[in-house]
Amino acid sequence: MEVSIESSALENLIQYYHDKKLAHAYLISTNNIAKCYEVLLKVIKNIFCVNEYVDNCNKCSLCHLIDVHNLPSLKVIEPDGTFIKKEQILELKYLFSKDSQYTKENIYIIKNAEKMNKESANTMLKFLEEPDGDVIGFFITNNKDNVISTIVSRCQNIDVNFTNSDFEELGLNEEEYNNYLDTLNDYLTKIEMEKSKLILYNKECLGEYTKDDIKILMQMALKKYKEALNNKILGKEIKDNLLFLDKLNINNLKKKVNLLIDYLKELTYNVNLDLLLDKFVIEMEAINNESL
Repeated sequence: MEVSIESSALENLIQYYHDKKLAHAYLISTNNIAKCYEVLLKVIKNIFCVNEYVDNCNKCSLCHLIDVHNLPSLKVIEPDGTFIKKEQILELKYLFSKDSQYTKENIYIIKNAEKMNKESANTMLKFLEEPDGDVIGFFITNNKDNVISTIVSRCQNIDVNFTNSDFEELGLNEEEYNNYLDTLNDYLTKIEMEKSKLILYNKECLGEYTKDDIKILMQMALKKYKEALNNKILGKEIKDNLLFLDKLNINNLKKKVNLLIDYLKELTYNVNLDLLLDKFVIEMEAINNESL
């Protein structure tokens, strides 16, 4: 069965390994460390699975041990507080001073490699130059410029970028995103369609929301109106369950996009949320009235 790795740059590592061309260390620059780590684990499973690997392999103990973060020959290091510390690298060296009993090579993954401090980076450098036995290392970073240059120069460098989903872009999980989306859709429908008691509705619908919550809702609304505007300009169908978006003209949409941008700027300051939301409703309604 064909296994989707989601990134050709990472998928290539599987073939490099089987062709005996895999480097001893890779620096992976990415826009999504969490997703890159997940995909990298899938690559490692694919290489070392004792069966023919398939997604969510449940036949071999090795894939299971990786899933439960308990494979002795795989060590994952991430920042302990603000930095990755020298002691964490020393522990890695000690653990890998013996040959692997589970996989042919010992494997380590360092997440947020840019957060190695001077001491840990120098200790890591010695390990890179003189590894004990067969070792494969992966450094994952979203800020390659801040990784110590001597480590960068000793690794094969690859770029792995993902198209983030809407909820990942906002730093949310899917359930959180859907909850915000339900609130936003209801809120915008009230503003655009019902046009009654909207200021009271602010308190009823958003009264418990913090400034960060409102910022997320405004960002989501801005994306909706921007997409609607772009599709309108290009003469494309607006694919959104908010049917009123298709009825708005280009001028109306432009003004609302600019209005949302302004309110997102205001949310960076110390503002009274109740007054800000009341003002937002009034200005949205004023734009609608201009179109009548």
